[in-house]
Amino acid sequence: MAEPIAAAALAIEAALGWPARLHALTGHPVGLFARIIRACERRLNRRDASPAQRRLAGVLATALLVALTGGLTLAIEIAVRAFAGAWAWPILALLAWPAMAARSLDDHVRPIRDALLRGDLPEARRTVGMIVGRDTRNLDAPATARAAIESLAESFCDGVVAPLFWLLLLGLPGAWMLKAINTADSMIGHREEPYGPYGWAAARLDDLVMLIPARLAGMLLCVAGMGAGLKGWRVMARDHARHASPNAGWPEAAMAGALGIRLAGPIAYDGVLADKPWIGEGGIAAPHHLSRALTIYRRACLILGLIAMGIAWLA
Repeated sequence: MAEPIAAAALAIEAALGWPARLHALTGHPVGLFARIIRACERRLNRRDASPAQRRLAGVLATALLVALTGGLTLAIEIAVRAFAGAWAWPILALLAWPAMAARSLDDHVRPIRDALLRGDLPEARRTVGMIVGRDTRNLDAPATARAAIESLAESFCDGVVAPLFWLLLLGLPGAWMLKAINTADSMIGHREEPYGPYGWAAARLDDLVMLIPARLAGMLLCVAGMGAGLKGWRVMARDHARHASPNAGWPEAAMAGALGIRLAGPIAYDGVLADKPWIGEGGIAAPHHLSRALTIYRRACLILGLIAMGIAWLA
């Protein structure tokens, strides 16, 4: 059963994150996905091919990545269960641990908050630039806080809710196939060249596997933002579709409503301003809103952990 594995994996990651010494020694499993994706892209994404051929190549590359990941992790889970029997669950929890990112995300966002609160804008820009894709060199303090809050809300879905959901549903293969798909989407799932048609499959598959987790993440953030009453729910229901992503809008709108601020809006990428619609209502983000967002995020992680432990206990 995956229930105790999921609860234990979430607890281990919440306690330890992904330690820097371990990362320096072994790297992170996602790095292996990145190498496979780059190797496939170099060989299959031919610029002289037609759009249809490039799309087919992207489908094959994405299918290969998911099949390799699922097949290998399924073989590992079967072997562990055969070897360890009733004590397989703690071993499988350790193997699922790196797929979670609750503590790791907190560790990345907290220094941004700290830099903003002490007025160190250059450091805040530097640290937020590590977790967002937008231009950060000219961001003021409110825009830096907004970028961090948006990343926190979206990554709550990508790095916490989604891997736990798929771990509960499909066991170890579910969690790691999800991480492989997320990695492919982040690397090649872009409409811009040099990806374009080649990245179509990765982007659409990511949209599919995140469909339910995104809505669950939004609901958890609304519950965690209890001080805002029903505002989080109202803003999430009204504004989630304003986001370019069919899924990211749910947690971002929930967080915007819980905080009583506006998120998204105009953003610069590679020196080009993208005039995106605003999500939420009220004032602009400020450093104290990022502190409040971290509190809501931690509360949502705690609620999720209690739910996972309750499911494990019932099972």
